[in-house]
This record gives sequence, structure tokens and C-alpha cells, in this order.
Amino acid sequence: MNTRRTPLVLVSGLDRHLIAQAAAPLLDRPGTVVVHHGVRALGQGVVVRTLREQRDTGVVESTAAIELAHGCLSCTLRLDLLPLLRTLARRDDVHRIVLQLDPALEPEHLCWAFEEVLLDEDTELDGSTGPDADGETAGDWVEVAGVLVAVDAGSWLDAATGEETMDDRGLAATVDDERTLAQVAVGQLTAADAVLLAGAPDDGWAAVRLTAVLDRLVPGAPRGRLGSTHPDELLTALPVTAKRGRMPTPHDALLAGQPPLDAVADVQLVRFSATRPFSPERLHEAIDVLMTGVVCSRGRLWLASQPDRAIWLESAGGGLRIGDAGPWLATLGDDAELWSQVDPARSAAAALRWDPLHGDRDVELVVLTHGQPAELITAALTAALLTDEELAAGEESWRTSIDPFSAWHEDPCEAAGPADAADLHTSTTDREDHSR
Repeated sequence: MNTRRTPLVLVSGLDRHLIAQAAAPLLDRPGTVVVHHGVRALGQGVVVRTLREQRDTGVVESTAAIELAHGCLSCTLRLDLLPLLRTLARRDDVHRIVLQLDPALEPEHLCWAFEEVLLDEDTELDGSTGPDADGETAGDWVEVAGVLVAVDAGSWLDAATGEETMDDRGLAATVDDERTLAQVAVGQLTAADAVLLAGAPDDGWAAVRLTAVLDRLVPGAPRGRLGSTHPDELLTALPVTAKRGRMPTPHDALLAGQPPLDAVADVQLVRFSATRPFSPERLHEAIDVLMTGVVCSRGRLWLASQPDRAIWLESAGGGLRIGDAGPWLATLGDDAELWSQVDPARSAAAALRWDPLHGDRDVELVVLTHGQPAELITAALTAALLTDEELAAGEESWRTSIDPFSAWHEDPCEAAGPADAADLHTSTTDREDHSR
């Protein structure tokens, strides 16, 4: 295994120009390589890869057209970007790699691929073959030093609370990309370690609201002004708690970073918890309360119809995703091998709330609202919980409930294998992924 990993910085956002502007200053350090995969030529079946390197003689640029593998952007990036990172990291003259991401690409899913997708071919850019790489990932060669997000302060909040799709903006990754702009905007920001702001909101009220949202969505993340703050200043200022590409799990603390819980300019975090399951039918009806006047929501669900599995919910603007979050710990029994695979932090948190009958099963949701009254959110979700009579009927009765959440999402890429379970541009663990 490689003992020296090359620092990797990811730069993302919704605006290609702002992303490029944020990445450019990082080239001032010799030994830096900026990698960009442009997707504007997807219609012609190619992705354009550009490499810019800072050398003693100045910046050197090279471009290559990469043919789409299986007609799939995710497969193309998996086959090109991941081996490329290893190739660059092996070079003694490369001290830092910067990924200038297209708006269609979400940092979180790329970071997953760095650590989980195996490099099963060891082919260099020039076609030569290097040492045996069985069992290697790109993460064996690079480590995420930080994720920077360029945010247009004048338009970001509208994008993050609207119902436009990526296709509406001409930013879709594929012809069947159904993600909303809000889902991508919120996803990019929640993966951010630092934020570079460009422009300004239309008025003071809008500025206060944007600041309130950022304070609650990415608490503790350093912020600067694009064009006047060097990205390295933000990377140097990252706290020890910065994610640096670490993938969150559905069982992490939902209020990590200690965000403010008070309301500012109608922006507020609403925490909802319960120790009884949801009726799937009533929850499906109540979910509309998370689709209007809400920036985003996320959390774990206990569905009466699926008492063995935790369900993960996340919404952004008019987009919603619901997926499987794995088994409740209460279902593991005395299987020591299964318990050994459980994160200690999750075990400790579950022990604090363990119920003699239902174990660690519970409901925990956090909603970031900017217009929907907190009382309305809480009332709608409370009404969707099982009644005392339904609760007393027991699990066998619950399992017969009509469940609108039972249909699994199918990965559109038939060529992807088990190692590719997380798509590089959208989640493939979704049961539902739609706009309302």
C-alpha cells in the first residue's frame, strides 16, 4: 500500500465560470495539477478532459476527448478519473491535485468512489503498465485535503428552494438525469469544507436569510469572497472537524457542528423525534409539508411496514429521496460478527435510547425551513405516526400496511457491478427520487 498520499482538493458549484475562477488561484503553487472533465459534449458521446499543470516554466495545458463508456458518464469517470488520480500521484513532481468539477458532478459521490471503487487495471496515461494494483483504490494514492464550493450569493437560495431540474438549466449529466437543481445545490454545500461567495443578494433581507441558511447548513465552514480570498487561506483555516471527503452515514448525528437552533429571518432548524413508527400511507401524504417553504430535510425513519430496516429521507427544494439505511441494531441479535462491524459511535448513541421492546428503532428528522412554520411541520409529522391503537396491534399487523415506499429504485447503468453501487452523479440507493 502507498504510504505517501497526494493532497486532493475538490472545487464545485452550480456555475461553471465561478468554479473555474475558484480553482484558478490554486495553480499558483508549483507541482499543482488541475483536472477538469467537461461534459458539454455529452451529446457527441465524449467527455473532454483538460489537465493544467504549474511548472517552473509556467502553466502547461493538455486536452483529450474521452469516449463515453457504455453511454454512461459515471462509468466514464470511473474508468478515466480514478486511474488518472493514481497516475498523477505516482509522479514525484506532482504535490497537489485539484479537481475542477462540472456542476453535474456531486463531490460526495466522487469521494465515495475514491475509497470504494477498486482499480482493477493498472494502465498509465501513456499505455504502460505499472506495479500490481489488486485491491487498490484511488484513495490509496490521494487524500482529500478539502472540498471548496463556489456559491453565487445572489441566486443560490432561489436555486436551493425551487423546483427547476438540472435539465432545465442545461446542466444535466445524462438524458435521464432527473435531479432537481435544489438537490445538487444542497448536496454540494453539505459536502463543503469551505465556501467562496460571489456577488451579493438583492437586498439586506435576502443577505440575512442566506447567511442564516449557511450558518445552519454548514456550521463552522470557513467562508471567503471569490476573487479576494485565496482558496488556500480557507483550506489552512479548516477545523479538525472538517469532513475532508468523509462520507456521512445515515446514523451520524443530524445536528453535527452545533448549528444555531433559533429562528432568523424565518430561517430555522426544526428537529422532530419520535419513539413510535410512521404509518407509511399517512407519512406519504404528510411529506408534502417538506416540499414547500423548506430548504432541505434529512433523517432516519421507522416505518411500521418495514420494522427491520431503517429508512433514510432527504429533501431539497422540490426534490425528495428516500432509501434504505440498513438494519436496526435491534435486529442483530447475538451475532458477534455483525456487532463488530457497527460503528462504536452508533452503538453508544443507540445504547442511550435503547427501548426494552423496540431497541434502537426511532424517528429522527431535521428540517431547515425558510417559510414553512415549524408548528405545521411538527403537526403534520406527528399526525403520521401510529396511533396508540395501531401501535398496540404489533409488528405482524404493521407489516400488512399499504406501503408507498416499498418500490426499490433501479440503477440505470446496467454495466455497473457491485463495486459501483453508488453512482458518481446521483444516488442509486433511492426508493423514490422525484419532484413535487
